[in-house]
Amino acid sequence: MTNTAPARALHAVPAAPERRTRWTDDQLLSQEFPPPRWAVPGLLCEGLNMLAGAPKLGKSWLSLGIGAAIANGDPALGGIEVERGPVLYCALEDTGRRLQSRRRQMLAAGGRAAPLLTLETACPTMPNGGDAVIVEWIEENPAARLIIIDTFEKMRGRNPQGVSAYAADYAAAGRFKTIADNYGVPILLIHHVRKQAAEDWQDLVSGTNGLTGAVDATLVLERSRGQADGVLHVTGRDVVENDYAMTFDGTFWSKLDGPASDYEMRDTRALLMRLVREYPGSKPADLAKALDKPPATVRKTLSRMAEQGQLRVAPGGAYYPPDPGDQPSDQVSDTSPLSHLSLGHSTAADQEESL
Repeated sequence: MTNTAPARALHAVPAAPERRTRWTDDQLLSQEFPPPRWAVPGLLCEGLNMLAGAPKLGKSWLSLGIGAAIANGDPALGGIEVERGPVLYCALEDTGRRLQSRRRQMLAAGGRAAPLLTLETACPTMPNGGDAVIVEWIEENPAARLIIIDTFEKMRGRNPQGVSAYAADYAAAGRFKTIADNYGVPILLIHHVRKQAAEDWQDLVSGTNGLTGAVDATLVLERSRGQADGVLHVTGRDVVENDYAMTFDGTFWSKLDGPASDYEMRDTRALLMRLVREYPGSKPADLAKALDKPPATVRKTLSRMAEQGQLRVAPGGAYYPPDPGDQPSDQVSDTSPLSHLSLGHSTAADQEESL
């Protein structure tokens, strides 16, 4: 990812019009609103965004890479043109030494120093003055393009007593959303996913629906442990819901061309075929756990394999090899339970990440 292009010009951001919250219907229909400000067109828009993923998956590398690209006006994620401007990256689970090591690794891999990138490793929680720190930085940097909070949990503060978990989550995210809305600056909160699998990828976000309900956009990064390729799920109020194929080289994340499903199913089909032959009658959840792959990916792949005659699916969702003689579809398999260690993987250790 070598980039030797000169720094793009830093354009002044027009003063935002006074925020208005009430119109008559005819006033609203005739109102001319400025277009939304994008940090990364198609992915990160003004307002409050939340990126969730499993620990040590690469979320910090992803967010830091995006921040450095915007601060320099370089293409983000390997090819998305962005507007250059100041970026605040609050790496609240890191030390200065770790951040320095990470940035040096990025520069050695072809990145550039980013003078407009502000790196912070300590900040009060929002109820204890964190909001004032963010506002102060925005007012010192009126051309601000993005604020990254890594992680949300480190700044949200304690839940108020006597309120439901939903209300507490909604209020905690709402503190960040107020700033994002008032200043028109995209804020990206880095968060975790829960351990349990879920049918809907939005339900993977740790916490209650109060979080996903309060934010303007939800992004979930999924990558099987030890694998380079992953999927970035995106949905929100101003973004088009989509799944993006991603790849990670140990330093930089890049968005791949084409639909995510094309990349998800390449190697997964061969692994699933092998497992189903060894454990006929297995169900998608067990297969996903054994492969350490996103359940949604495995379900989609199994369904397509069944449609193309590569596997058979029985009533109830159990999968069998394509040869009817291997296992009757109406017979419950008496094989031993599918183990998470059923398939061994000889993959390189994951790149160290603070999150």
